[in-house]
Amino acid sequence: MSAGIIAIIVVVALVVLAGLFFLLTYNALVRDRLRCREAWSGIDVQLKRRSSLVPNLVETVKGYAKHEREVFENVTRARAALMGAQTPQQAAEANNLLTATLKTLFAVAEAYPELKANQNFQQLQAELSDLEAKIAYARQFYNGNVLSYNTRLQTVPSAFVANLFSFKEEGFFAATEAERADVKVSFAS
Repeated sequence: MSAGIIAIIVVVALVVLAGLFFLLTYNALVRDRLRCREAWSGIDVQLKRRSSLVPNLVETVKGYAKHEREVFENVTRARAALMGAQTPQQAAEANNLLTATLKTLFAVAEAYPELKANQNFQQLQAELSDLEAKIAYARQFYNGNVLSYNTRLQTVPSAFVANLFSFKEEGFFAATEAERADVKVSFAS
């Protein structure tokens, strides 16, 4: 075999290997991006279930606490913001607002012993607690997928392909400063 034919075979082999590298890397980036979107949909489903539960909870509390109108309005506004969120960042902010207003709602409920004993209220509270755990798990799953995807975007050699095809980083579903703050517990009556 002549040196020219060997050189052509080597060049063709390198081109095929480079093409295979780009193809495999591109497909891996697409797969990771889709995993992030699928993980986000898991959070979205749980947030929608939570938003559906909130009106029932508000109505139950309203029956006992008629003069707490501002609390109910704040919960309703926070729920509407969550339902209208278009991006993970907007949903995270709206979720944090709803969490804060629900804490206020439960504080109001504490002032009404007969409400705390109401079976419907207890069931709604248990369902909400269960949903909070599911949201936390979905959030962790989403953030894990985002970490994997964003790492791939920033590490060599896949970063070259990511830049070439304009792949963008995904945002984490992060806690607010209020959620990071220490919880104050008091056993004083």
